[in-house]
Amino acid sequence: QVQLVESGGGLVQAGGSLRLSCAASGRTFSNYAMGWFRQAPGKEREFVAAINWRSGGSRYYADSVKGRFTISRDTAKNTVYLQMNSLKPEDTAVYYCAVDSSLSTFYSGRVPTGPTEYDYWGQGTQVTVSS
Repeated sequence: QVQLVESGGGLVQAGGSLRLSCAASGRTFSNYAMGWFRQAPGKEREFVAAINWRSGGSRYYADSVKGRFTISRDTAKNTVYLQMNSLKPEDTAVYYCAVDSSLSTFYSGRVPTGPTEYDYWGQGTQVTVSS
């Protein structure tokens, strides 16, 4: 019922910035927790950031991106963003947005970090950071 399309990836030098967008269609996600994950070649998909819009929006970030990445939303556009600053070569990966459609998650205020907790996924957008 939910389709997600990521955009905004590309090639950037270390220290640069990118803003990723995830546009949703179909069912609205106003009552959903949403997250960003990334996957490098030969590596498992790893958590990057998540947001639960309950009680003003709780956010949680992986240690590797704290202080550099920011997750946000625009409910009017049904879009979630990932602002990435001070990019490092180790940030190179395909980035995916995802939705946890569980109402229990939403009302709990939790920000899920496990990929198995999410129900809908986008196709991903490539981010490459050169040194």
